[in-house]
Parts: sequence; C-alpha cells; structure tokens
Amino acid sequence: MNGTYTPPYTITSKMLSTVAQISEHLTELKYTSASTLPMLRKKNRIKTLSGTLEIEGNTLGEEKITALIDGKRVLGNIPEIAEVQGAIKAYKELENYRYDSMKDLLYAHKLLMGEILISAGLFRTGNVRVGEHIAPKSTLVPELVQQLFDWLQTSKENLILKSCIFHYEFEFIHPFTDGNGRMGRLWQSVILHTYNPLFSLLPTESIVRDHQQEYYQAIEEATQMGESTPFIEFMLDMILESIHKVGNEVGNKVGNMTENQKKIIEFMRVNPKISAKLLAEDIGISVRKIEDNISKLKKQGFVKRIGGTRGYWEISI
Repeated sequence: MNGTYTPPYTITSKMLSTVAQISEHLTELKYTSASTLPMLRKKNRIKTLSGTLEIEGNTLGEEKITALIDGKRVLGNIPEIAEVQGAIKAYKELENYRYDSMKDLLYAHKLLMGEILISAGLFRTGNVRVGEHIAPKSTLVPELVQQLFDWLQTSKENLILKSCIFHYEFEFIHPFTDGNGRMGRLWQSVILHTYNPLFSLLPTESIVRDHQQEYYQAIEEATQMGESTPFIEFMLDMILESIHKVGNEVGNKVGNMTENQKKIIEFMRVNPKISAKLLAEDIGISVRKIEDNISKLKKQGFVKRIGGTRGYWEISI
C-alpha cells in the first residue's frame, strides 16, 4: 500500500482568502457571542440533519425530526423515519469520532445506515456508477480509503482545506453501497469540529442543501478536471456562509434583549436554582420586574423552569 498518496488539488488565492475569512469570523463568533451559542446546538443540529437528509430526498422536515429527537412518535414513510433515526445516532457521536480513524468512519456508517442496510459499516462489494462517474472497483475500495486516511494523518495541510479535500475524495471513491453523500458531509463536519469545536454548532449541511445544484455541479467539475479544486472553493464558500448566518442570528437575538434580561441569564447560568428574590437583590430591581422579565424570556424560549418552583433554570442561550 502506498502511504505517500496525496489527493490532487491546487491551492488558489481564493481558497487562501476564504480560509482567512473563516478563521477571522470564527474568532468573532467565539468572543462576541460565547454566552449565546449553546442555544444553537439543538436548533442547528436539527437544521443539519434536515439539510443532509433532504439532499438525498428525505421529506420529513425539521418539525418531525425534532419530534423524533425528543423521543416522540411521528407519522411518515417508514424508510424515511429510519433514515432520520440513523442520522440522529450518527451525528450524536460527532464530537467523539477521531477524524483520522477509518474504524470510526465505519462505525459512523453503521450508526447512520444500520436500520436501512444489512451491509451498514462495511465497504461495498459491487461496482457502482453515479451518473457519469464510474466509481473505482470494489476490490480497490479498502486500499483507497486507507490511503485517504493515511493522508489525513500525515498531511500538514490546514484542516479546513483537508475537510473539503476529504469530502470530494470520499465521494469519488464512493465506498459504501448507500449513504455516501451523508457520510461525506458528516465526516467533513467531524474534521471541521477537530479544527474548532464551534463547527459542531454550525448548520453547514443545511447551507449545502440550499445550494444543492451547485454542490453537484462542483463535484462534477472537480471530476472532469481530475482534481478537487472547484469543490474545495465551493465548500469553503458554504462554510463561510454558515458562519455568517449563525453570527447574524446570534447578534439579532442578543440585540433584542434588555440589559436586565442579559443579567438575569448570566445569574441563572451561575446559579441554576436562583430565586426571583435573589435575582432582584443581585440586579437591584423589584421582584415584580424580575418576574416580568423572566416571563418574557420564557416566551422567547430562552429559559425554562425544570422541576417546578424547587427545580432549576434551563438556559437555551
């Protein structure tokens, strides 16, 4: 096995500029909205799941995906429900996968496709054609994937770039019977999360869904060119757009909160069991005003009381 394999691509000035912008905006997102990012975890995970599944034709949508995450029963096409349940399991482990472990990738595919494929977690044993693209012979798949992971482990390239390169190379190899698109997008997110944990909060897959035709076109252009350059540039744009979208959303939500509401949130974060009376004393306003502000925060979905009056505050921002 050739351990020195390097995927073909060309670093362009556009790539370097976009990577610099991504890094800059990630820093801004971290320091200007650190206290508000947790609210995005569940919401954007749902968008991510919906986005990656809708690209493959799943029609359940965010509302039913939310219900399934909450353990509720939903009406719908059984195979589509199985796809959602598999995606929920696979993405739940996103922060735990080792980005350069082929074993973890196979485990993720087993979680993703376990309720759909008998061969979940195993490389394909038949030859496939995807549109005009004839994928490598099945007998070559294990070696090609291993070479790709060897490159992931040894390459000194920036992880943001590596995530895009891997995504394209993975789709080119098409190593599984089914679920290759979902796995390519998932594993790019795994690599990005390794670079910066903030990426687990970004709905990049939903942005790709919004540009689905351009996504396929970028894959096709890269295949025709014989290198992943067009696809890298496209995916970098998608990553940057997802950061902009989250940054704008967080900024708008924070901007609409009063100073007293921000203080209430921060005191609740430090002491989840804090009472309205103690909040009034700490902030210096009446209990009535505290309760009025808490009521508004509840309506906006920012706070929730768990366990009644003797329970604790759950903060979603």
